[in-house]
Amino acid sequence: MIGIQSIYTLTGLYLIWMAWQTRRDLAHPRRLGTASFWGLLGLSFLIGQWLPAAVMGIVVLALALLAGNGQVRGGTHTAPTADRLVQHRQRFANRLFGPALLIPLVTVIVALGATQLSVAGIALVDGVLTTQIGFGVACALAFVAASRLTRSPPLAAVSASRSMLDAISWASLLPVLLATLGSVFAAAGVGDAVAAAVRPWIDADSRFAVVLAYALGMTLFTVIMGNAFAAFPVMTLGIALPLLVQGQGADPAVVVALGMLCGYCGTLLTPMAANFNLVPAALLELRDPYAVIRAQWPTALPLLAANVGLMYWLV
Repeated sequence: MIGIQSIYTLTGLYLIWMAWQTRRDLAHPRRLGTASFWGLLGLSFLIGQWLPAAVMGIVVLALALLAGNGQVRGGTHTAPTADRLVQHRQRFANRLFGPALLIPLVTVIVALGATQLSVAGIALVDGVLTTQIGFGVACALAFVAASRLTRSPPLAAVSASRSMLDAISWASLLPVLLATLGSVFAAAGVGDAVAAAVRPWIDADSRFAVVLAYALGMTLFTVIMGNAFAAFPVMTLGIALPLLVQGQGADPAVVVALGMLCGYCGTLLTPMAANFNLVPAALLELRDPYAVIRAQWPTALPLLAANVGLMYWLV
């Protein structure tokens, strides 16, 4: 049976390999610091569930210190020539999109059909965290498909991925950390504090006022935190569940789905979502680091207005 720990193990082994390769890169400007960063992260995926919470807390602090002190840098890589890239593009053309499209397709199949995936009555996929498991399985299948398509040895693909991970660097951890932070905020009662601060300013009997407060709250909190997953538990527990679901009798599935979309609108607007908005600008070597945000906000605001309208109409 494929469970979430299987995905964590593969991820951990890859990160340990990343640390080892970095340690061997004698020309790396921050060889020890960067190798320590990826090594600690890899160990967290491999054995984190068996470590005491205090130990994992120390590991997280160590990761933050390494990244905050500029110890996580890119190494030396051999980039393919422009002519070789053109040759590959002409040779494979649109077939290169095949492995990438496998990822959402397989993820949806596993997430929605996990209970039906079995052999001789034995389930192939654990019924817990099926979306995450499906995503991990999809990435593994896409990796195999890409290797077969390009006829490149798997190790070459893994080696090539190091330059991309080096470019993203510590920002690759932001979604995980911010989602965890949202859970911490929810457990600490931040949702209740937000509700207590917001309720005196809105009419709880007005459906539109509550919808607008939830939608804007999801957007603004995402702008501050940089991740809709961090905003979701706080705003949903503080506003959506007590005022919309319980107070207005709204369908919780509709409310939370559109609430997340409102949060994603905030993702398009904030530099705090560095892995979405700042890292692409750096990878594309854009002169304006905020060019991605400037291109996105004309889409984000009308989309937010549409989500507010849909939420008001559907609840």
